[in-house]
Amino acid sequence: MSGLLQRLLTPTATVQRDTVRLRLDDSDEIEVLRVRDPRARRLKLSVDERGARLTLPSRASLAAGEQFLQANRAWLQQQLARFSNDALPVPALQLRQPGQLLLRGEQLPVHWQEGRFTRIGIEAGSACIQLPARAGEPALRRALREFYEAQMRADVGRWLPTYLPGLPRAPTRLRLKVMSSQWGSLAPDGTMALDLALILGRPSAFEYVLVHELCHLLQANHSPAFWAEVEARFPRWREEREYFHAEGRRLKASLRLLLGAPPASGG
Repeated sequence: MSGLLQRLLTPTATVQRDTVRLRLDDSDEIEVLRVRDPRARRLKLSVDERGARLTLPSRASLAAGEQFLQANRAWLQQQLARFSNDALPVPALQLRQPGQLLLRGEQLPVHWQEGRFTRIGIEAGSACIQLPARAGEPALRRALREFYEAQMRADVGRWLPTYLPGLPRAPTRLRLKVMSSQWGSLAPDGTMALDLALILGRPSAFEYVLVHELCHLLQANHSPAFWAEVEARFPRWREEREYFHAEGRRLKASLRLLLGAPPASGG
């Protein structure tokens, strides 16, 4: 059997998920998402707006995972407390109810209108959301995503020409998606991915992420040479990196709420 045919016929390893309970102290017990990922190379514990996650490589035993959790209980409790206190998301927008829409670091008051088509626009510092009478939550969430994607593409289209000179090429494709931990990435084929939550934060932070990923067209690493390229194009990059350290979790959690995917409870 040829190598190609064997690869085609061999079942692809899948990611397996379940949950495990972990007691942090005498009164606090949490649920940890346990993920066995064939791509993982080591045990990893992480925390985001959805809660705690333990990632295991294929060969790691459940007992090893349990020992890893127990060894990192103090760190996990600290991270969960930090998230709860410092990264509370903006409340979700409720259908046809007074509220605010987060955009470019500002919370815009929302005005609702009835119309034949679904449309979201910005008028005089307010967000105007037009919905047909029978439109429900799914229609609103789709409209919000399309609105944020359009706003992001407009920003990228405005900034990109400034930074293209001196680069070997432009990105081949732009993908906008919800990313759990990263803010952007650049694939070997030149496809740039950006986190949709970037449009919720201040524009300068979004612009920095764009410059960061563009510089990977010159240096596919995070070497001193890479950071020199970033520095030459965006000298204030350190300020924006600190902004993400302070506000990043809140922005990501807010996006999930706005798009209809509430974060998981940690308790």
